[in-house]
Amino acid sequence: MNLPVTKFPTLPRWSYWLAAAVMLGLYGICSIAPREDSRPLGTVADIASLAKRDDLNVVFILVDTLRAQRLGSYGYERDTSPRLSKLAASGIRFANHSSQSSWTKSSMASLWTGLYPSRTHVLRYDDAVSEDARMPAEVLRDAGFHTYAIWRNGWVAPNFGFSQGFETYHNPQPVPIPASVRRENPSLEQGGSDSEVILSALEFLRTYGDERFLLYLHLMDVHQYIYDADSALFGTTYSDIYDNSIRRTDGHIGVVIDALEKLGLRDETIVVVASDHGEAFSEHGYEGHAKDLYSEVTRTPWIVSLPFRLEPGVVVDGPTENVDIWPTLFDLLGIAAPDGLDGRSRVPEIARVASTDGGATRLRFGELDRNWGQTRKKPHPLVAVSEGSFRLYYDAEHPDHPELYDLEEDPGEQVNIADREPERTARLSASAREQMEGRPSPWGGGAPKVEIDDMQLRQLRALGYKVD
Repeated sequence: MNLPVTKFPTLPRWSYWLAAAVMLGLYGICSIAPREDSRPLGTVADIASLAKRDDLNVVFILVDTLRAQRLGSYGYERDTSPRLSKLAASGIRFANHSSQSSWTKSSMASLWTGLYPSRTHVLRYDDAVSEDARMPAEVLRDAGFHTYAIWRNGWVAPNFGFSQGFETYHNPQPVPIPASVRRENPSLEQGGSDSEVILSALEFLRTYGDERFLLYLHLMDVHQYIYDADSALFGTTYSDIYDNSIRRTDGHIGVVIDALEKLGLRDETIVVVASDHGEAFSEHGYEGHAKDLYSEVTRTPWIVSLPFRLEPGVVVDGPTENVDIWPTLFDLLGIAAPDGLDGRSRVPEIARVASTDGGATRLRFGELDRNWGQTRKKPHPLVAVSEGSFRLYYDAEHPDHPELYDLEEDPGEQVNIADREPERTARLSASAREQMEGRPSPWGGGAPKVEIDDMQLRQLRALGYKVD
């Protein structure tokens, strides 16, 4: 059953500004310097014992549009993410991770359900997650968790089915951005910043920290290229500003971690950092995302920080996907996952500190309908199929021209080797066609269509998307 979506009560505007001023003061105090990590030292063997605990919380941080290659823990030379690097160094980092699509709604439907887009059927702009889907917030709510979400991206709005299982699904009121904060993406018009998300998160932790909870934060500053004077470290080009915004968001995440420390919740909380897709800077002729499935828009981070420190941290080198995230978390929490998922738990790889566990032969998929935002046009499916270090791109409108790359030798995907690998190309192309045909979802139906009103359309267009 889907509980009603609730929000904070409407308050006089002056009281909101007063509360925001107080919380910003606390925010500033928290962000002066990282708090000392109070978690006990653990071992890989201790991971198995997590499933026996009944006090664990989950803080799930989704950084919209975060490209893995722009993080220090993923080898980037710039210091864009010191707090995330610290989380990874004492936790678990999945080094070869990918999303299921390059635009938010389709990707997030797969992340939450553990199913590929061809099974969620969330492929076009008016598709919604079925009410029959069994979402993680529903599973955790039924297991006794207080479920709370704070979001700013209209593609995960409640009418698209993403509020299922959340007792509170909160879209914070935008606050005018101060002069010290800059928004450098001219195509974006949506107001506010992630400061409102962080302030709401701090208030939630202060109020409900003594209850078992799932807290989902969907951060948007990187998508909007928002940064401030403290994070303006890397220049003024489009790519530089993207890095600046990552540095600002890294600080936001640090504030949440410090709040967990201050409230005594760090040693009973699993912190997860992931993303819906990456961002392109003309590597294959496009800037932005939601246009193709190359690695720059689908290679995303996945970092898990446990209630104890791992020294050194665990690096899982084998390929993983966003559909694996919640099966893994369910396994860590000792909670049964819904049946029929495409994703699988990665706890065995973590426990063995293994690199593949058969990942070289398991096929992995990314999917995009290139006409997802244009209802007057017929679907234009694009499928990416990964097998070990090889990745094939299959365009349904150009079936005789697949692209095949070996990411181990060509990580930038610049040299198409389809002609040199005809057998592999033919086999993976057949898998792509089979994927496009789709398999039934566990709930048996497709994605219901949602009628989007003019106000919501304007909000979605304000994010820079072309939707007709």
